[in-house]
Amino acid sequence: MAIERWHPFTELMSLRQAMDRLFEDSFVRPSRVLAALGETAMPALDVYQTPNEVVVKAALPGVKSEDVSIDITGNTLTIKGEHKAEQEVKKEDYLYQERRYGSFSRSVVLPSGLKPDKAEATMEDGVLTITIPKAEEVKPKAIKVKAKEKK
Repeated sequence: MAIERWHPFTELMSLRQAMDRLFEDSFVRPSRVLAALGETAMPALDVYQTPNEVVVKAALPGVKSEDVSIDITGNTLTIKGEHKAEQEVKKEDYLYQERRYGSFSRSVVLPSGLKPDKAEATMEDGVLTITIPKAEEVKPKAIKVKAKEKK
């Protein structure tokens, strides 16, 4: 077994690392700051597109579908809802309370050329999936290249 010299300062975070983490937590991931302040964190989103549609997936564990509302105004999709407490427990009886309860709202700007009136939403295993079809004029069109005949 090899013996290594202990360097206590290598385990400490540098000032630069600490400042980077502070700015990242405050501006890049503001949901962490809101959660630390007792606010309900915004749901995490995945937004991607296929040739025919835009898909938005939101992580909403413990939220019932009847407690979620979805609105598309212009190119902005807004998901609102509420994490409801399951039972009444006195604050002084908690040993730990890390889960957040209360209302939440999350908005995201979508690309143009969608058909919001044809959007569909489903909820399964705590994941809300919203599918918004693309308008025909924005769907990619394949053009076949023909060989030019020689004369």
